[in-house]
Amino acid sequence: MTIAKLNPERVWKNFYALTQVPRPSKKEGKIIAFMEKWGKDHGIETYKDEIGNIIMRKPATKGMENRKGILLQGHLDMVPQKNNDKVHNFEKDPIETKVVKIDGEDWVCANGTTLGADNGLGVAIAMAVLEAKDLVHGPIEALFTIDEETGMTGAFGLKPGLLKSDILINLDSEAEGELYVGCAGGLDGNVELKYKEEPLPKGFAAYQITVKGLCGGHSGMEINLGRGNANKIMARTLLPVLRDLKAKLVSIEGGTLRNAIPRECVAVIAIPKENVAKMKECVKTTFTAVKNEIGSVDGGLQILVDETKAKSVMKGNVGLKFVKALCCCPNGVERMSADVEGLVETSNNLAVVKSEKGLLTVRCLMRSSVDTAKFALSQDFACAFELAGAKVYFTGAYSGWKPNMNSAILKEMKDIYKKMYKKEPAIMAIHAGLECGVLGSKYPNLDMVSCGPTLKSPHSPDERAHVASVAKVWDFIVEVLKNAPKK
Repeated sequence: MTIAKLNPERVWKNFYALTQVPRPSKKEGKIIAFMEKWGKDHGIETYKDEIGNIIMRKPATKGMENRKGILLQGHLDMVPQKNNDKVHNFEKDPIETKVVKIDGEDWVCANGTTLGADNGLGVAIAMAVLEAKDLVHGPIEALFTIDEETGMTGAFGLKPGLLKSDILINLDSEAEGELYVGCAGGLDGNVELKYKEEPLPKGFAAYQITVKGLCGGHSGMEINLGRGNANKIMARTLLPVLRDLKAKLVSIEGGTLRNAIPRECVAVIAIPKENVAKMKECVKTTFTAVKNEIGSVDGGLQILVDETKAKSVMKGNVGLKFVKALCCCPNGVERMSADVEGLVETSNNLAVVKSEKGLLTVRCLMRSSVDTAKFALSQDFACAFELAGAKVYFTGAYSGWKPNMNSAILKEMKDIYKKMYKKEPAIMAIHAGLECGVLGSKYPNLDMVSCGPTLKSPHSPDERAHVASVAKVWDFIVEVLKNAPKK
């Protein structure tokens, strides 16, 4: 079955169209052009701002001109993640989709790659509203931002004064039946440590150590699940080998994106041949311990050791210092919220580790709904790597979105949801970086709520979207628009 025929077809046909257009973060040229053409082809007022965001406007239907304007908002880019054995070029190839049954429910997923339902389904819902001729609504705007996933570039670059709406409904949440009114702020941590190389010592053999088979996932939404971080596991594996068995680090590479929990890490070491057996036993011991610790939530872990070749190693003890710093680096949940049950307050994702051309680098993403806690975590991060002699700097800081429990649109949406589905929606804050925080700083008078269909494992090749939840969210949004508050 093609996903374009799923219910509601008006949403799924648009999402299918989005899957056919490459749109990885920072490479959104094709999707920007697609959206511009789509808007103009449908006779919709369409505007591209200086940074590449797309804004569309649709006038109120007859008799609804006195309603507050509602802005539907989502982001155009997607996280480009794939399994190692999958051949896929995210800058050229369409996403291959399929419908699968899980516990009797229909889900849409991709074939070995991320699906892009984050946030393609939100964009598709807004597109369906814009092109519909049979809906009742006040003035509608849609804002489609670029590069949400790797820096919120579109939201940061949006100029004040462009938007005319009173209310913002962000469509980037990932659990139907939940209305989000707050999100965490973020901070990017960066590390650079220079190294020199020397020839492979006499009597040494080279081995590749591979950590793989982990679930990975979204570094905000799924950081609380206790899944393994390949970079942390690699550091734990390497530490006794470098420290106690006189091994030298040749190279290391793990993770690809700040906001994705790393699933794989590969390191090459050189070790005295007489210590090879001890090294293999040491790796086995680490594997057994970690497997026992995370097996119930991340059971696919593998740590492989294979002989390889190397001509040089990192000179001196810089490799050991770096691995010690990785071991000390904060990772995972730092603190849970004292005010909102079940909400992660502060966390860090040790996301990307790489050695290349004499430079060891680390990329992390720190999140917190409390700015001072985020700052404190950044100091812990900095100290770990500065003690190893590295340069540490921070970029991309943004504040969170403070909940407004007295929001008029929140009350309206709660009442509508309860009337439609005979139950109260959950009112939530999220440990992830919704664009609402940035947009609210530029348009402080916007009344904001975030919602969306149910997604699982976004930012990983296991990403999937619950089909029935898309229909529920569509019906809900239609009803909210029909009952837009009066000015």
